[in-house]
Amino acid sequence: MLPQEIGRRLMLVCNSCGYREQASQEDKRKISTKEADVIVVEKRGELAPTTHVICPNCGADRAYWWIRQTRAADEPSTRFYKCVKCGKVWREYV
Repeated sequence: MLPQEIGRRLMLVCNSCGYREQASQEDKRKISTKEADVIVVEKRGELAPTTHVICPNCGADRAYWWIRQTRAADEPSTRFYKCVKCGKVWREYV
């Protein structure tokens, strides 16, 4: 979710679906500007997106996923998963 000023209020807006919610005081402290004017908002407990993948720990079929560059820039990224049911985190080298 990206911060956006609407009127005099700071709102967090999803750029995929357009969902809006008012930013709390805690959210306002977590909004930070990084290089190239990229704004990052961290919200605890809310990870996205999810995908269909089997958890090696509990067998659930849904997990959150994200990608990080964990090796040299000329090597592929690493995809991480976190099971929606049990919370186990595992990785897959893409």
